[in-house]
Amino acid sequence: MQWLNEPPHWQQDGNVLTVKTGPKTDFWRITHYDFIRDNGHFYFDTVSTDFVVEVGIRGSYRDLYDQAGIMLRVDEKHWIKTGIEYVEGVQNLSAVVTHDYSDWSVIPLTQPPEVLRLRVERRQEAIHISYLDEAGKFSLFRLAYLSAETMQVGLMCASPDGDGFEVTFEGYRLSLE
Repeated sequence: MQWLNEPPHWQQDGNVLTVKTGPKTDFWRITHYDFIRDNGHFYFDTVSTDFVVEVGIRGSYRDLYDQAGIMLRVDEKHWIKTGIEYVEGVQNLSAVVTHDYSDWSVIPLTQPPEVLRLRVERRQEAIHISYLDEAGKFSLFRLAYLSAETMQVGLMCASPDGDGFEVTFEGYRLSLE
């Protein structure tokens, strides 16, 4: 795996990656805020087939929009990020799909788990985003479109408004189909 925008501090110990995000980092394009940011942290592999990727995410979220999760990226104008995003003191299950312009969907987690388990599946151009619910089964959160023969897939984190926070990714697994 390799970094796009390597964070100031990170450590990998087996299947656990701990990251301290840099301040004022994000992935976003134009919509609502009228700016482009492409300086978030992304640790990825390049894949040219269908896949399933899973990870557990544990964060010390504290500032508006602190975020961590899984990212799929074709280029700076075509990508998906999904995971936890911290908004007004609440952890939200979040997905941003970007095709030139970013969109954003969220579900507030009024009782957030200590570790959010996330799964993203690529089936040709269809991207299935699921999370492990309270009943212990993966529930579909979003179905999105992202088409490319080859894309980057991996772990994403950023601190758009804050000075950085610590996030731990546990049990990362990428299975090629």
